[in-house]
Amino acid sequence: MDNLNKALLDIRDIRTQMALSTQFRGYGPATLVATSCIALTAATLQSIWIPDALHSTSVYLGIWVATAVVSASLICIQMFARTRRIHSGMAQEMIRTAVEQFLPAIGAGGLTTFVIARFAPSAVWMMPGLWQVIFSLGIFASCRFLPRLTMACGAWYLVTGLYCLSLGDARALSPWAMGIPYAVGQCLVAAILFFNAPENADEA
Repeated sequence: MDNLNKALLDIRDIRTQMALSTQFRGYGPATLVATSCIALTAATLQSIWIPDALHSTSVYLGIWVATAVVSASLICIQMFARTRRIHSGMAQEMIRTAVEQFLPAIGAGGLTTFVIARFAPSAVWMMPGLWQVIFSLGIFASCRFLPRLTMACGAWYLVTGLYCLSLGDARALSPWAMGIPYAVGQCLVAAILFFNAPENADEA
């Protein structure tokens, strides 16, 4: 029995190593473009509902947290379906690897949002910049099994996040300080993935 368990562990380790060295094709370009549209919709709603976000921070956070949840849910649903179809026998390892790479960024973003909203509401203007910087770190962490050009997307979010932080005041809460970076960034990721995987032509 010990030999059997050791063999099973060795097989699992081999499959994990294979997953780490295989380009992940579970992210669908069409879904990423959809999240870009969701970001623009959220920015438009913010501009209509809360023209003065500095004095409506709870509504502001509610809009963008809901946007993140909806977008992440769409990406996860398609990721599971695409990975099972494209990576077949390696699907479980590929999904686990993808989640492990991005999960720290998601956790950091969520905890940072909670801490600032709960204990430092006067610093909410920093959230758009922090969200984008943290998101860029998630992309950089995922670049090891995505096309090399994906690093440009991480750089995009890093630069836009730092720009938002450089504003230093409520201007960073402009709806377009979130809408434009995420709309452009998600479309950029979608384009890179589309042109680097032939099967994505089916989604055009």
